Amino acid sequence: MKTSIATSLLLAGMCLSVSAIAEDKIHWSYSGPEGPEQWGELAKEFSVCSTGKNQSPVNLTGMIESGLSEIKVDYKAGGSEIVNNGHTIQVNYEPGSMIDIGGHTFELKQFHFHTPSENTIEGHSYPMEAHFVHADPDGNLAVIAVMFKEGEANAELEKAWARMPEQAGEHQALGSMVDADILLPQQHDYYRFNGSLTTPPCSEGVWWLVMKHIDTASKEQIAKFEHTMHHANNRPLQAINARMILE
Repeated sequence: MKTSIATSLLLAGMCLSVSAIAEDKIHWSYSGPEGPEQWGELAKEFSVCSTGKNQSPVNLTGMIESGLSEIKVDYKAGGSEIVNNGHTIQVNYEPGSMIDIGGHTFELKQFHFHTPSENTIEGHSYPMEAHFVHADPDGNLAVIAVMFKEGEANAELEKAWARMPEQAGEHQALGSMVDADILLPQQHDYYRFNGSLTTPPCSEGVWWLVMKHIDTASKEQIAKFEHTMHHANNRPLQAINARMILE
């Protein structure tokens, strides 16, 4: 199966996760002989997982002041379905929620979670990270990453967690629409770098927008996600190479 960024958009529009691309034909995992170190060898279309020079996640350090454009968020409450695809817990989003970055508009397709965090900030890892996956009409992807630390219970997150499917392959309609805007930090200051999907096929050309401000979830909420996954679902850090981290 030939996979590209445009294919990623198509699959996202079909309510499949970017982390589920090709998983119906090619099995991969987070450990063992099908783990991250072997992803690039599992299939030809996964080769960039090993050969790519702009892979994600990364350790964000040595940031460069660059006057980044404001992220203008225009989200509606649209989280309508929660899915356990065996690699993550994902909330699929109804059409019509957008972000604008310097005149470039992307639509929110879905958001999903990793534990512990995939990206790190100045070497610091967090117990959970959310990825809000957006696409523009040409199939280019932009991912807003939000770190979660243990703290107060997150009421908006609980709307999804209350329907969390325990078994891989299960999905549930959400009782009330989840509002992704409430899950984002109130302040939208961010770091930016060019990267990739953090799961096979590891396609590059993804805009990564990592929020500076940290969200909270309760110990119980984080533990519920960890228990449902049965394993860590974070790809190891990748080399920065010649990339710059902008702020």
